[in-house]
Amino acid sequence: MSYQELVQKIVQLQDEGLELFNAGKSVLGKNILATHVGSFDGTQILIQAGIHAREYITTLLLIEQARYLYLNDLVKQGGIYFVFLTNPDGAEIALDGISSVPCDITKEYLKLGNNNNDDFSKFKANINLVDLNTNFDANWGMGAQNLFCPNSENFVGFYPNSEREVQSLINFTRQVKPSLTISYHSKGEVIYYGFEGMSEQDLIRDENIGEVLSNLTGYRLIFTQNSTGGYKDWCIQTLKIPAYTIEVGSDSLEHPLKEETLPEIFEKNKDVPLTALNLAIQYQSSITVQKIFNLNTMEKKYEKSYGNCNTTRFYRLTKR
Repeated sequence: MSYQELVQKIVQLQDEGLELFNAGKSVLGKNILATHVGSFDGTQILIQAGIHAREYITTLLLIEQARYLYLNDLVKQGGIYFVFLTNPDGAEIALDGISSVPCDITKEYLKLGNNNNDDFSKFKANINLVDLNTNFDANWGMGAQNLFCPNSENFVGFYPNSEREVQSLINFTRQVKPSLTISYHSKGEVIYYGFEGMSEQDLIRDENIGEVLSNLTGYRLIFTQNSTGGYKDWCIQTLKIPAYTIEVGSDSLEHPLKEETLPEIFEKNKDVPLTALNLAIQYQSSITVQKIFNLNTMEKKYEKSYGNCNTTRFYRLTKR
């Protein structure tokens, strides 16, 4: 599969009635495509995938989840935002190699960060060689596997929230104010919950929700330890909401997970979005969606645009 074929799979959702819009931009200016299923009123949750370049199987999973919910009209209360591919520049590199990069200096930089290896199929970072899921301002740089020099994985960046993709996801999350978030990764068939510094009440709430998701998927529920700077961590620490990282695919599989693994992964995860939304509604009384940030005029305009589903169609996407 090429990067363009991956994007086209997202775009084709429009033919089935779903609307696409931008949740932000990548370093190279690619659209970070998203959709919404359900009502814009009431409780909202946000599910994002593809923050690690090689984990585009999670993008395919979100496509199937959004289609399944929409075509079967399953969301009766609240709504679900799907952010399909948070790291489009990285995904293109993982799928197509550095021949897709429009700058020779950047190509050399990427190759150096990839241990001078021409094979980028296991590449995790963005085009700046930052591991986006270590770049969020949530105990940034304190993870056990963090690196402090550009690399194809685990480099935290030169400062927290430095990357355009991270800024985009933060801004979008602030705008839509979800009551719960899920980040899909691969692999291991585990669900990570919690973060240091949580109140006992919030920890119990998040564990209870996590246990339901664990029983639903058959994935083990694990409390997060020695890992910081992730989107889940930022949501818990900054917004005080339940947030989870779900690792799909057996640990025996090799990166990147192949498309033939998708049917089994989807079967185990098809009911996760709706279950998570219903749990968020159920626990709403104990979820504090904090209005920490004052949106400026431009942000308010975008918020209104999302709320009214005033979206842009993307049929004319072409290969860079």
